[in-house]
Amino acid sequence: MRKRLIRIIFLLIGGSLGGSYLPAFWQTVGFSQLPFNHIVINILIGALIFYLLSFVCMNFILELLDRADAYIEKVSIANLILGITGIVIGLLLATLISFAITAFRLPIVSQVVPPILAVGFSYLGYKSTTTRMNDILALLQYSRKKAHKEAKDAEKHDALILSKEKKQALIGPKILDTSVIIDGRVQDILKTGFLEGTILIPNFVLKELQLIADSSDSLKRSKGRRGLDILNDLQKLEDVDVEMWEGDYENVPEVDSKLIHLAKELDGTVVTNDFNLNKVSEFQGVSVLNINALANAVKPIVIPGEKMNVTVVKSGTERRQGVAYLADGTMIVVEDGQGHIGENVDVEVTSSLQTAAGRMIFAKLEGK
Repeated sequence: MRKRLIRIIFLLIGGSLGGSYLPAFWQTVGFSQLPFNHIVINILIGALIFYLLSFVCMNFILELLDRADAYIEKVSIANLILGITGIVIGLLLATLISFAITAFRLPIVSQVVPPILAVGFSYLGYKSTTTRMNDILALLQYSRKKAHKEAKDAEKHDALILSKEKKQALIGPKILDTSVIIDGRVQDILKTGFLEGTILIPNFVLKELQLIADSSDSLKRSKGRRGLDILNDLQKLEDVDVEMWEGDYENVPEVDSKLIHLAKELDGTVVTNDFNLNKVSEFQGVSVLNINALANAVKPIVIPGEKMNVTVVKSGTERRQGVAYLADGTMIVVEDGQGHIGENVDVEVTSSLQTAAGRMIFAKLEGK
């Protein structure tokens, strides 16, 4: 198969050269007027000469092809691709230079120099890319890493310059329940900026606050009015986005269940200080922020042996115990403190206990 292909190539080359150069040859030797000086005959003569020449060169060409096959089998894909790329670049450069040379229309130079340039630049391109393969691959890898780093930096930059509205949309709303509004500490937390995103007040929570504010019980009425005042104050905060949610769940009777449904629907977070709502929300896979848990987390830690001055305000549940409170509401159980109710006493911490309701500190009178 290869021999037949080589002979066909030789026939095509010979016919092309015969048709191009034999007329000039016949004219040089004085045979231009002979009848066989015809384009078809010249092509046939050239093809015949090269066909016969193919038999002479066949073994040499086959040997070259075998060497080329062996080389291609051994060489790596990267080396082969770079070599071909170098040859293509060399041919392009040779073509550009050949255009400039042929513009002068020098008979011999215009015909001889372009093939020489093509072969020479192809060789130079191949050698340049294959011998410097490691440098080229390192350069490509560096460029790829640089582009990847620039893309990462661009992503970080885009994330940093997100508008306030986009950030809030990504964070998800914080849904306040009735108890946390009445508690009032959420207002101070919002002022410090520890809660991000939109603060959502559901319509059913507002209705519950109104019912509490209209209660006949004076204590409930006071709590409801306090909650409404807190809502008005929240809407006046400049850096906090407070919105109302006008919908309702008519088929759900309890406000806590409505809050959980709304948090699931909006992919939001319930903000509360209700221990039971906290547990139910966690059980149903709803994110919860508990104000009491936050308060307990930021309370100062006391260690056994630490001394403090407290006021005993009442008796404890056990015999001879007294109860005092810190400024943040932490309860201190004072051993033998029952006889000092209403007095300021110095105590020494013996232990502390973290409960669901908060932290309890146990202490004894100093010197005992």
